[in-house]
Amino acid sequence: MICPLSLAQPQQDKWLLLPAFLKVKGLVKQHIDSFNYFVDVDIRNILKANNKVTSDVDPRFWLKYTDISVGFPDRTDPDAVDKSVTPHECRLRDTTYSAPIYVTIQYTRGKKIVKRPNVCIGRLPIMLRSNKCVLAGRSEAMLARMIECPLDPGGYFIVKGTEKVILVQEQLSKNRIIVEIDLVKQIVQASCTSCVSTSNKVSFPEVPHHARVVQPMAVSNPKPMS
Repeated sequence: MICPLSLAQPQQDKWLLLPAFLKVKGLVKQHIDSFNYFVDVDIRNILKANNKVTSDVDPRFWLKYTDISVGFPDRTDPDAVDKSVTPHECRLRDTTYSAPIYVTIQYTRGKKIVKRPNVCIGRLPIMLRSNKCVLAGRSEAMLARMIECPLDPGGYFIVKGTEKVILVQEQLSKNRIIVEIDLVKQIVQASCTSCVSTSNKVSFPEVPHHARVVQPMAVSNPKPMS
């Protein structure tokens, strides 16, 4: 039987990787990479899955989306001369740091097929420091002229002047055995969260380091295995 104390050292060594991970990846790189993938790739896949609209009244009429793209943040004021906008301005004016969504559509008009490019169908909030943000690739001097902090990692949105962030929630896997070492009690503890449609039940069979004990979970409503 392996003593829990012998397994504690490798677990402590893992914490040495944390500074190296933060230096290379940072805290918000996964958010920025995910947003970049969404606006560059995933949004087109969503459009392809729902690209055609038909009419129940006239079966000869249809509308089809052929392309989609996300622009860069700009002002929504109709009389604005300079359309460019910065996150700092959106914070001061209580506006949303967003960009227009453009699509190319085709539809039938009688017996003709009409094609219209660059049709704006809405706006999308832009994540700071993403590839659609005006701060991407800027030097510290340029960020200072834009009244932006060079140490700001980004990875959040500005909605009506308020900074909004997507929280990452971590949960234990359901219906899987999780083995943990308790150095205080000198035990190896295995837990399993059994998830059903009505409720969750957690079982904690404790195994001392000098013995092996198997404690089956109580199943109130057993189901046959196919």
